[in-house]
Amino acid sequence: MESTIIKTVNYNSYFGDNHVVKSVNIEIPRNNVIAIMGPSGCGKTTFLRGINRMHELIPGAHAEGQVLLNGEDVMVLHPIMVRLKIGMVFQRPNPFPNLSIYDNVIAGYKLNGIKLPKAERDQIVEESLTKVALWNEVKDSLNKKGTFLSGGQQQRLCIARAVAMQPEVLLFDEPTSALDPISTATVEDLFIELKNNYTLIIVTHNMQQAARVSNRTAFFYMGELVEFDETNQMFTNPKDKRTQNYITGRFS
Repeated sequence: MESTIIKTVNYNSYFGDNHVVKSVNIEIPRNNVIAIMGPSGCGKTTFLRGINRMHELIPGAHAEGQVLLNGEDVMVLHPIMVRLKIGMVFQRPNPFPNLSIYDNVIAGYKLNGIKLPKAERDQIVEESLTKVALWNEVKDSLNKKGTFLSGGQQQRLCIARAVAMQPEVLLFDEPTSALDPISTATVEDLFIELKNNYTLIIVTHNMQQAARVSNRTAFFYMGELVEFDETNQMFTNPKDKRTQNYITGRFS
């Protein structure tokens, strides 16, 4: 029996008076890749950003309900502690442009005022870059700027930056939408590897990607979680007509 790592209880998100995510209840099992799908504007990204309390950074935004990480409500924890445990990678690769590859990887420690001996920093950098299959490509260029890398390498560097903080959960907001097909395939292979050590939650518009990499898929429509099931089940025999209509292209 798989254990639950993230559980939401009647979770709601708002932008001012606009009710964007509506009473979502979901249990996400540990060491899975979870895809979140749905048409544009259905609340996928807002829900994703709520899991590590980034939604609240937007002026006028607020959330209600519970988000439990290993049974502990993140809504009552300090947001910085939440984001150390639940990392995030964005749509476009965003390495810090003025920092070297090395400093990009350990940026989270510096930003949070965590001082480490050089030997420990070196180890974290090597291990994090190895986990994202980037070490052999950049080990002789660690002092070069992160922006010197290709788009796909930059996105893997951003994943390494998240992994370096030793989170339990990694959130991805359409992480390959800005990448070419070869870089996309490399990142997708990486997802399969990473789930051995982390739980991955990925917002994607790409149904083929969801089918390739995810264990389970959540379908959102107009702010509601319509269906959450094993990916094969969702794509071959969805329970809800709205899910079926989306998967068969009747609306997008």
